[in-house]
Amino acid sequence: MEIIIQPTANAASVIAARLIARQVREKPDSVLGLATGSTPIATYQELIRLHREEGLDFSRVTTFNLDEYVGLQAEHPASYHAFMDLQLFSHINIPRERIHIPDGMAADVPAECARFEAAIRAAGGIDLQLLGIGSDGHIGFNEPSSSLASRTRIKTLTERTRADNVYNFGGDFAKMPLHCITMGVGTIMETRAVLLLAFGAGKAQAVAEAVEGPITAMNPASILQMHPVAKCLMDEPAAARLKKCEYYRWVFDNKPQWQRV
Repeated sequence: MEIIIQPTANAASVIAARLIARQVREKPDSVLGLATGSTPIATYQELIRLHREEGLDFSRVTTFNLDEYVGLQAEHPASYHAFMDLQLFSHINIPRERIHIPDGMAADVPAECARFEAAIRAAGGIDLQLLGIGSDGHIGFNEPSSSLASRTRIKTLTERTRADNVYNFGGDFAKMPLHCITMGVGTIMETRAVLLLAFGAGKAQAVAEAVEGPITAMNPASILQMHPVAKCLMDEPAAARLKKCEYYRWVFDNKPQWQRV
C-alpha cells in the first residue's frame, strides 16, 4: 500500500483526480469503480474541471458504484443514484447506459446482487476503484466483521454508520434505511488498482489500523494491505496516528520522475 500524505484534503483530492485522469487517458474504455459520500466530492469536482477545461473524455468509460440504500428509489434525493448524478455524471460526457449502480428497489435483492457481479465480469473487471473509509474502517458498506472474501450483497448498517450518514436524511433516523446493497470486499480486491481517500481527524484511528495494523475483518480496509496496487491518499489530520509518516513522505517526495503524478 502506497501512502500519500498531503497538507489538505483538497490537495489529496487533486492527486486522486489526476490518477483517475491518467487511467482514462491511457485506457479510454476504462472501467471505474466509484464511491459516494462527502469524501470523493472534491475529486469529482476536479474531474469535472479536467473534462471541461482539458478535454478529459468519458465517452467510452464504464462505471460501477459501490452501493445503494435498499428501499430508496433512484429519484430520492438521498439515493446514491441522485448523488452521483448531482456530483459527477450530469457534468461529464459519460453515456447513461455505461453507468451501473445497484438497484435499491429490486424486488429480488439476491438476484440484483448476482446481476451486478455479472455486469462487472461482463465489463472485463474494474480497472480502478475509488474508495472512502468509514470511521470504523468500513469500505463500501462492508461493516466491521464483514467477510474479507464477500461479494455484492445486502448488509445491515451499523448505528455508527447510520449516525455518520443521517445528515442526508435531515437528521431523522426514522427516514434512513437500515439496509444497503454493497459491493463485497472480495469484489473490491479483484479490482486492478485502488485509490483510498481519508480526510479528517475522525478517520485517523481507522487509517492507522488499516495501514499499520493487522489484517482483520474488524477493520475491512486493512485487507488493502494485500492489494497489489493500492494507494491511500490522506490529509494531515487523517495521518496523525500513523507511526511511519516521515517515511511515507520521503518515499513520495523521492519517486523517480516516471512515477510522479
